[in-house]
Amino acid sequence: MADQLSKLFIKTNFQLGQSWPHEGFLRLTYVTNTGTAFGLLRNQTMFLILASIIAVGFLVYFYRTHAVVRPVLRLSIGLQLGGAFGNLIDRLTEGAVVDFIDVGWWPIFNIADSSIVVGMTILIVTLLLFDRTPENEEKLKAGKT
Repeated sequence: MADQLSKLFIKTNFQLGQSWPHEGFLRLTYVTNTGTAFGLLRNQTMFLILASIIAVGFLVYFYRTHAVVRPVLRLSIGLQLGGAFGNLIDRLTEGAVVDFIDVGWWPIFNIADSSIVVGMTILIVTLLLFDRTPENEEKLKAGKT
């Protein structure tokens, strides 16, 4: 919801390519991206829509099989799903994703992108550092000896 509302605000109040403020480390800059992160796979909208649908399906499957017992995993999956849906809505309705958060030299991104990255980070850290299933315990012990 926050992602789509922020994109609507940008589309309503900015011209494509416009920045506010005009200079500085942190700005709002209205751009569109037909690719993935860092502009990879430009103009591959149908492929990216299909990939997004598959990713959402995997996240739902993972949630149903793993995330129920851990609130932090539920948060992680929720962030990733929200981000995936936010960008998928853009691809379906606009043919490109609206990006607007412009930080220094980093490529311009949006709230959905941030949500996906934070969700993935939480997932990876949780699974690598805090997964105490019997299988993982054996792997950890084997690696320590």
